[in-house]
Amino acid sequence: MERREHFQGSRPGDRRVRIVRPAHFRRTSAGFVATERALERSGALGRGWARIHRILIGRRLASEEEQSERLSKKVGLAIMASDNISSSAYATEEAMRVLALAGAGALALTMPITIAIVVILAIVVLSYQQVIRAYPSGGGSYIVASENLGTMAGLVAAAALLVDYVLTVAVSVAAGVAAVTSAVPEVYPERVLVGAIIIALLAVANLRGAREAGLIFAAPTYIYVAALYGLIAFGLLRVATGTMPAAVAPAVPFDGLSQPLTLFLVLRAFASGSSGLTGTEAVANGVPAFKPDESRNASGVLIAMALIFGSLFLALSYLTTAIGIQPDQSESQTVLSLLARSIVGDGAYFWVVQLSTTVILTLAANTAFNGFPRLASIMATDRFMPRQFAQRGDRLAFSTGIVALAVLSAMLLWHFDASVNGLIPLYTVGVFIAFTLSQAGMVRRWLRLHGRGWLPSAAINGAGAAATAVVAVVVTVTKFTDGAWLVVAVVPVLVAMFWSIRHHYRSIEDRLLIASTTPVRIVPAVPLVVVPISRIDRASVRALSIAQGLSGELHAVHVSFHEDGARKFKRRWLQVVGDAIPLDQIISPYRSLFAPLLRYIDALDHGDPGRPIIVVLAEFVPRHWWDALLHNQTALLLKLRLFARRNTAVMDVPYHLDDADAVDDRG
Repeated sequence: MERREHFQGSRPGDRRVRIVRPAHFRRTSAGFVATERALERSGALGRGWARIHRILIGRRLASEEEQSERLSKKVGLAIMASDNISSSAYATEEAMRVLALAGAGALALTMPITIAIVVILAIVVLSYQQVIRAYPSGGGSYIVASENLGTMAGLVAAAALLVDYVLTVAVSVAAGVAAVTSAVPEVYPERVLVGAIIIALLAVANLRGAREAGLIFAAPTYIYVAALYGLIAFGLLRVATGTMPAAVAPAVPFDGLSQPLTLFLVLRAFASGSSGLTGTEAVANGVPAFKPDESRNASGVLIAMALIFGSLFLALSYLTTAIGIQPDQSESQTVLSLLARSIVGDGAYFWVVQLSTTVILTLAANTAFNGFPRLASIMATDRFMPRQFAQRGDRLAFSTGIVALAVLSAMLLWHFDASVNGLIPLYTVGVFIAFTLSQAGMVRRWLRLHGRGWLPSAAINGAGAAATAVVAVVVTVTKFTDGAWLVVAVVPVLVAMFWSIRHHYRSIEDRLLIASTTPVRIVPAVPLVVVPISRIDRASVRALSIAQGLSGELHAVHVSFHEDGARKFKRRWLQVVGDAIPLDQIISPYRSLFAPLLRYIDALDHGDPGRPIIVVLAEFVPRHWWDALLHNQTALLLKLRLFARRNTAVMDVPYHLDDADAVDDRG
């Protein structure tokens, strides 16, 4: 990594020494640090991909720049609370769609159900304030349940949340597409494709890093909030002045009384409206993403989120019932679009509401793009998920989790044909399971620690656990046959998968780990070196010279398809290489190359099973990637065959046409 160049001075005895280091590294007291230049790609294809990567993702960020990626409260509200705030656009409608099955008169229950959901919201927010203060390192329900209720409870909470995050993306994007089709019905047949494109764009935005994604999404979130508050203010003014507008009729109204108004139907409506509570846990999960003081900033964002969502939800439900809006059975028009048309008509402000709603519903998925990768990284650190989920990408984002979430949610969107009504029954089941386990874990923590103010804190969390448990049971029972059974079935499967991953890592570590107190003695192992030779050329001579430099017994081996070919190859070998390196020849009359060669290696291994084998492969590297199509890639295929073979190491010796020895030989 370093070399010293000595120079003779102009006077006798004068000497100068210059220390030369590679341009791709810089020296520190801890060692050599790779600079960004060390990551530069070579070749036209590599440089082209790097240019595209930089345009889409941005420049690479060093690990020490992580602090600058932290979120302020304003940006944090946009990135962490967009899911919960955007729920105000469809929470009222979801409750009304169930009530409408009992006739238009049942829609009068929309407001009482809304009030009940807002009360649950207040309890949940107070409970999560306790979680943020107690666990400023984040992790939310998974960490709280694992530490206080045991590993199994933590895994159940994590599985429920991960499922809910996938559903959050699918539902949010489907709702955003529904807002588009309400304004532009011609887009309706292509809703799945539009949704998939939106998910891809969201993934790219989040791969650019949390702070930059927050800056992208901040303006649309605040525009949506301002647009709805303006719509609500104008609607309340018209109600107060007695100029209440006539309700715009839906394209396909619900026909008559299809179901009686029973307690079960009311509970179903409550469960559907409770979808508005999703996203509440995101702030507690991502406390470390905020700027210092992390806990205070996260608490402020949580309170602001609850106040905005609660006020919008209450006001929209009131105006909808006061004006007499009815849901559209065909889903081609949303209740919010019908309300906006009723209050302000089809003018410019209607389009402001529709466009801002479309954008916020779409960007609500960003909450899941922040929560899913962060939770997956914590679980990967605990060895319950593959290690790749714990690694940060070029922009300090958890890239594997982001890509995995995008793929899973796009598949779900395609399976349900981008139908909000089809996806909603699966929604909220997981999040309320996580809510309940988190609050129960906090109660257990207060009872165990008896810290300052433990009794009122335990009471708050106890009330939260009871309330969310009731909602979890109601949501599961009322939506079970509509699709909630799928979530209930998937959670145990995920928990079993987490356990198997943990078992795998533990078994591997038990075999590979060396205790810090155990002295290690390095014993040289003299290998048996095998060099497969297909033809005698510059590439094979390079491989032989490198193999001969290794300590150990050397065997060159050639596979011929007939005896005449074997004799000709032997004569050529003696002319060019001589008898310094022994040559073993295998005749394969069935024209198979790999099987006889592998059996040959097996025979060598059987003769001395304790001795490692090194297979040295000569591989010609074409000048251009398209030239590789003209070569049979024998070395590559053989490497794949040898990859999992026991007691075998593979050394690849690439040969380029512009290598030094090739140039010298031609000269």
